[in-house]
Amino acid sequence: MKGSLIIVGFFALGVACGLADVLPDLSQTDINFYALCALMFCVGISVGSDPQTLNSFRALSPRLALLPVATIGGTLAGTAVIGLLLQGRTVADCLAVGSGFGYYSLSSIFITEYRGAELGTVALLANICREIITLLCAPLLARWFGPLAPISAGGATTMDTTLPIIARTSGQGFVVVSIFHGFLVDFSVPFLVTLWCSI
Repeated sequence: MKGSLIIVGFFALGVACGLADVLPDLSQTDINFYALCALMFCVGISVGSDPQTLNSFRALSPRLALLPVATIGGTLAGTAVIGLLLQGRTVADCLAVGSGFGYYSLSSIFITEYRGAELGTVALLANICREIITLLCAPLLARWFGPLAPISAGGATTMDTTLPIIARTSGQGFVVVSIFHGFLVDFSVPFLVTLWCSI
């Protein structure tokens, strides 16, 4: 939760600097592309530096391995319905925002590059909200819908920021499932976001 608030704080600071015209205009430069490359590099380091996580995936039940597919499919179905109800935005725009799955830092940069800063800002806030809702509602989700519900709600964040609350509410037995889920959903973000943005 603290990390999400820090991200929102930096976003608000950036908006304030842009409105006050304190910094030079960076919208026509390649700085977003280089920031994206740096983020992808960091994601690669985090995956490659933890071989224990990759080894633990082998012991995972094949039935539980379908959870990321259900999360991705459910999120896309929900955002498609929202896209049909919203005016001023296409279904593809809504699917691109939904395809962030809580991975606000990466998806918002992609969407800003493809569709502009307005939709990128919507993606940032929507994905931060998904993470915060998971952090706050995980105990209720686990009680009402079962131990897999907080994992699915967390999307791409279940291998990092929401993992502690998931371990506490769903139980230690679901930690490997949560990491596996987060890894696969996380991996799908750049492909799905660029797919919907290119339509």
